[in-house]
Amino acid sequence: MSEGGGDTIAALATAPGRAGIAVIRLSGPAALGAVKALTSRIPASRRMSRALLRDPRDGEALDDAMVVVFPGPASFTGEDVAELHLHGGRAVIDGVLGALLSLPGVRPADPGEFTRRAFLNDRLDLTAAEAVLDLVDAETAAQRRQALRQASGGLAGIYEGWRAALVLSMARLEAWIDFPDEDLPTDVLEGVTGDLGGLAEALERHLADAGRGERLREGLRMAIVGPPNAGKSSLLNWLANRDVAIVSATAGTTRDVLEVYLDIGGYPATVADTAGLRESADSVEREGVRRALARAEDADLRLVVVDWSAGGVDRETVARWLDGDAIAIANKIDRGGNPPDPWIAVSVTTGQGLDALMRRIGTELEARMAVREAPTLTRARHRHAAEEALDGVRRARDALRAGVPLELPAEDLRLAARTLGRITGKVDVEELLDVIFREFCLGK
Repeated sequence: MSEGGGDTIAALATAPGRAGIAVIRLSGPAALGAVKALTSRIPASRRMSRALLRDPRDGEALDDAMVVVFPGPASFTGEDVAELHLHGGRAVIDGVLGALLSLPGVRPADPGEFTRRAFLNDRLDLTAAEAVLDLVDAETAAQRRQALRQASGGLAGIYEGWRAALVLSMARLEAWIDFPDEDLPTDVLEGVTGDLGGLAEALERHLADAGRGERLREGLRMAIVGPPNAGKSSLLNWLANRDVAIVSATAGTTRDVLEVYLDIGGYPATVADTAGLRESADSVEREGVRRALARAEDADLRLVVVDWSAGGVDRETVARWLDGDAIAIANKIDRGGNPPDPWIAVSVTTGQGLDALMRRIGTELEARMAVREAPTLTRARHRHAAEEALDGVRRARDALRAGVPLELPAEDLRLAARTLGRITGKVDVEELLDVIFREFCLGK
């Protein structure tokens, strides 16, 4: 595949704004010529070279920069690529971009167009293109590791391996359909049935991952819930290591849901502080309680906080939240009390028990997001396609066992193979491109 025709694209590859270094990237047939227009020469391939950049329109000096070129097809996009490493002032960036875009055949890159061209020139598949975006967005070590595994082609290798197996099984069925009078081995159909059984099991294992990959990419949703004045806001401030929420002795201070994004042991989590759960005549507080209940219902993990020094627990208030997706936290133990299991005894004020609480939270996050068998599903579209493929494989397997006409299982296998091919972009490409590449906000 190839895209771009005769045009060359250029864009700032680093974040906009003032910085020490800024990188402008070009890709296309005029990329190397553009470098020569600004520097009077084309440097050696894949070697950083110092060069004075001048505006080809009037010869004005623009920057003393570092330049590197990557002739195609051995480049990220498969085309001629050049990078200009500039001083990161806005005037420098604007001047160099303006000079480049004044050249014939050079235009601004659309969002995600560098990665799009890399895909269309067979330099990476759709799952790797998605991984590029995930690498850019990665905020924790675990997210980075998952994105790198996917970018290396491991996920695509799994799906393409399964698709090849389906095509082979389909070819064997087609041989029986097209040459019914030939003396074909009778064990071929039994072999196809067995292969499909093994493939169905592999797909089932792949899907039975509890959504780890998606959770890791998007972050776990946690909610701090409990009665008023239990120390929920104080706990959020401690977790965030800064004053995020207002802390007051007045019950009902927190009336809306307050969120903070955290990196806990390398795993991403969005933690929400919620209004105290109680009956109230105040309409604003009642709305806060309603939102708190909704957030608690939607959370992947709840931190149920109570004031243990108040003489125990209002079981009717908190009992519904103490299940397998909750951590029971008995706060203010510095004022007295000895909570039994499963309560974790802490004092946010003195710091007592908080290290143990953090270890427990880390354990819960790892249990829900740790990817022990790489690679794994990372997007809803992967999961939906894998589920469709599994349904097709099961139908074909069951049809062969039932002795139905071979045309029916052969069609199920064709559809299943096509569905797996959509994940990597081998088929139905155009309908997926805009969905994937519009996620990019920069011309990466």
